[in-house]
Amino acid sequence: MAHLVAPSILAANFANLQADCDLIEASEADWYHIDVMDGVFVPNISFGMPIIKAIKKKSKKPFDVHLMIVEPDRYIKDFKAAGADILTVHYEACNHLHRSLQAIKEAGMKTGVALNPHTPVQVLKDTLADIDLVCMMSVNPGFGGQSFIENTYNKIGELKEMIERQNTKTLIEIDGGVSDKNAAKLVHAGADVLVAGSFVFGSDDPVKTIADLKSGI
Repeated sequence: MAHLVAPSILAANFANLQADCDLIEASEADWYHIDVMDGVFVPNISFGMPIIKAIKKKSKKPFDVHLMIVEPDRYIKDFKAAGADILTVHYEACNHLHRSLQAIKEAGMKTGVALNPHTPVQVLKDTLADIDLVCMMSVNPGFGGQSFIENTYNKIGELKEMIERQNTKTLIEIDGGVSDKNAAKLVHAGADVLVAGSFVFGSDDPVKTIADLKSGI
């Protein structure tokens, strides 16, 4: 499978969000990556269901919704109603991960689990068969524009080995600090999905930047 690109709208221009969403629709981007932050699990607040619903009305590409919130189980059906196609919860925020994954599936979405940089991939060995996507944080979650954590490459290799051993179809997504400096190396290491925010929306030509990420740079 060719790797996918998911621009993070957290880095978009919220004074003219429609224009940036139109840009994503017209580009080679595969998904929208949508970060939801509550100011509790991470030290920042982003947006919630009303913004996602508003974007969904004008969008045709899948919504990859990343919940950086406490007690995510409370809102699973709400995010499905808002338009989420993939719902990612943090391993660190779930007391009963298997139950959370089952609830996401029952709501009709694909399942995602995010891991903070300090969390080893081995914590997912007993739930990997139920996970469609592992979102590997390559920066500490909460803010855009951070520097990429180099140990991510080792974690990709460890997770890829686990996926192959268990023969699952789990995708590996990298979120944080993705740019032209590391995209090719990440894909070569085994990444299936590249999330990019500041690198895309901070560029002079976001559509070309997305195309470059798709081509592997």
